[in-house]
Amino acid sequence: VQLVESGGGLVQPGGSLRLSCAASGFTFSSYYIGWVRQAPGKGLEWVSDMNSGGGRINYADSVKGRFTISRDNAKNTLYLQMNSLKPEATALYYCAKDLSGWGEYDFWGQGTQVTVSS
Repeated sequence: VQLVESGGGLVQPGGSLRLSCAASGFTFSSYYIGWVRQAPGKGLEWVSDMNSGGGRINYADSVKGRFTISRDNAKNTLYLQMNSLKPEATALYYCAKDLSGWGEYDFWGQGTQVTVSS
């Protein structure tokens, strides 16, 4: 199993970024998959997840209305569109495969850094 995130970078407050997660080594279309972040000096924070078909989506309250998760099962890729970014969104963003659909993340990517600063 391999998960490779990309798309992070430095953005000003109010800006947007789109993260991608390329998956391989498993049947991507069969699993829930999600985004988890870790801000400097803090613990892991769950951000969003999506079921295999894309019909069930969940967001943390802190990102609801500003972030959009999506997936392309034909390309084995997960996305996170982040709009109206705030400085508190600064973190290392990981995509993670959910073994059971209950937040049991068994494989993680290496993360992509998002920094929101003026």
